[in-house]
Amino acid sequence: MLNRASKPFVKLVEKYLPDPYIFVLLLTLITLVFAVVIQDQSPLTTVQQWGDGFWGLLTFSMQMLLVLVTGFMLACTPLVKTLLENLARLAKGPGSAIVLVTLVSLTASWINWGFGLVVGALFAKALARKVSVDYRLLVASAYSGFIVWHGGLAGSVPLTIATPGHFSEAQIGVIGTSETIFSGFNLLLLAIMFVVIPLVNRLMLPPKSESVIVDSAKLQDDALTSATNERPADRLENSKALGLLVGFAGLAYLTNYFISGGGLNLNIVNTLFLFLAIVLHGTPRNVLHSLQQAVQGGSGIVIQFPFYAGIMAVMVQSGLAQTMSEWLISFASAESLPVWSFISAGIVNIFVPSGGGQWAVQAPVILPAAAELGAQVNRVAMAVAWGDAWTNLIQPFWALPVLAIAGLKAKDIMGFCLVQLIVTGVIISLVLRFV
Repeated sequence: MLNRASKPFVKLVEKYLPDPYIFVLLLTLITLVFAVVIQDQSPLTTVQQWGDGFWGLLTFSMQMLLVLVTGFMLACTPLVKTLLENLARLAKGPGSAIVLVTLVSLTASWINWGFGLVVGALFAKALARKVSVDYRLLVASAYSGFIVWHGGLAGSVPLTIATPGHFSEAQIGVIGTSETIFSGFNLLLLAIMFVVIPLVNRLMLPPKSESVIVDSAKLQDDALTSATNERPADRLENSKALGLLVGFAGLAYLTNYFISGGGLNLNIVNTLFLFLAIVLHGTPRNVLHSLQQAVQGGSGIVIQFPFYAGIMAVMVQSGLAQTMSEWLISFASAESLPVWSFISAGIVNIFVPSGGGQWAVQAPVILPAAAELGAQVNRVAMAVAWGDAWTNLIQPFWALPVLAIAGLKAKDIMGFCLVQLIVTGVIISLVLRFV
């Protein structure tokens, strides 16, 4: 059974996987050493590249933090929480809970990655309050749905190459989402993932005697203290009119934006989530309470993203990312290039955990290779997208929001995710190669 096969992976990860902060420190040192040894950079030059790039993702870092915060705030609204609680009642036992949380996470992540991470974690907590199930696997199942995000509606790579004026337009033109997100091979991959990932998670369910069950009392959300209206300030904080007027003003702006032809980007997604949360929470006081809960999980993003920005700068400026990609595709053909692009993207993603940033790193290598070999550009681009999403299963950075909400450590879930990495890696490679 798969639950027995997964046991060594779980124990291995629990014993050796460090905290994500330690992980990023080790990656920093590895990248610096590789840049010196492989790219023949001087130590001083490499450190200079690292330091110059350290604060290069401040805007993106704030956007990522707001994805977590606004997604959490929206997911904590009475409407969404009621929906998740009602869905949780459908779980009749541990097996159905694992399948259900995986399907919800897959669906939410396909819509938007930030929403998927937060909803998946909150739904796992709702299920754990109702069903006695291994909490580690439950949260790992919620995180495993994240793998489909780059093949979904908010995928960075397909949305980038579908935007007129993108940086590779001179080479490949504008490639519409009908050839990427809604292409036959991508839809087939998504369909397979929606079947295989819940099944694998279900098969990894350990016996009750080995399960880690969390006391449901520890999973209760912080209660909102009783509202008072003794001061004028209290009346403002508890004013539904104030919150709704501002909330609907924001939604009116977004409505006009979309009617005028505006498209989705991180700022618009965060704006949408924020004003929906303001409207659905009703009062400013409720919004502030959800905000206080949300920011507790943002510390990892705040401290770690500058290190990843530094790593990204060294990878790009030293040529290390290009060297890694070129080596992997040096033995490729037109038919196998998508597979090697997928694998190279998976490796680079461990060092550059950003879909948009990774495409900027790999496109200058992948696209000329595709042109020289006569490979399908849309397939190669989506291979990079899936590679970026694939190794997120073992890259603990993107698990930080889930872990913060669930109250677990990376080592608690990554053993199960490692099994999913192996299974999904084989499936994605076969579809990219033969379909």
